[in-house]
Amino acid sequence: MAPQEQRFLVLFDFDETIISESSDDAVVRALPGQQLPDWLKQSYREGHYNEHMQKVLAYMAEQGVSKDSIHSAVEKIPPTPGLLNLLQYLQSHQQDFELVVVSDANMYFIETWLERAGVRHLFQKVFTNPASFDATGRLVLLPFHSHSCSRCPDNMCKQVILRDYLVSRQKERGGTPFQRVFYIGDGANDICPSLALGPRDTAFPRRDFPMHRLLLGMQQFKANVVPWASGEDIVDCLKKIIKER
Repeated sequence: MAPQEQRFLVLFDFDETIISESSDDAVVRALPGQQLPDWLKQSYREGHYNEHMQKVLAYMAEQGVSKDSIHSAVEKIPPTPGLLNLLQYLQSHQQDFELVVVSDANMYFIETWLERAGVRHLFQKVFTNPASFDATGRLVLLPFHSHSCSRCPDNMCKQVILRDYLVSRQKERGGTPFQRVFYIGDGANDICPSLALGPRDTAFPRRDFPMHRLLLGMQQFKANVVPWASGEDIVDCLKKIIKER
């Protein structure tokens, strides 16, 4: 017999949503001088962050930063407040919630952190930029996909990912869609996927972060908006929704 399908889909951003800072910034501190040289900082072009990060990782390899140093820099990043309690709550209601990560970080950072925190098994899928170490010990980063959305950076539109996932999961679930979708994020690139949410869904922007500030200025937003400062705020909201059945 097929297992009971989960009724709700929960999507998480990673940097500054699951973890308390940008994983890229944390890893840069593994450099001998703990920061990037100005020429490299200044080479960043708006909308081309993935390309910039490829250069940063190449520079780190040239400076002799080892795989182990990168690994431990990622493992040391603290979670956001109350985040582990939120994941614990979702684990205790696994029959109701399917969890997915959608992040513009990279697979090596995300898998490393989730494994270390003991929560990787909770996530059905991680959508992010591919990254792995090559034979020379350099972490090689690639773009996730290409798309035609003018709002998003060239390597990732989270709305395209969300819409495709909802379609493919509905097929796999024998035509049953999720009853509700929850999107937890903090950044400007979390707005685009939130625009795909409907009136039964909820966007959880991290309070006073760019996603929250941008949502405050939006007139035509369909989904419910519940700002959070701690994972506990999200648990409180989900408890109410579960009671509604």
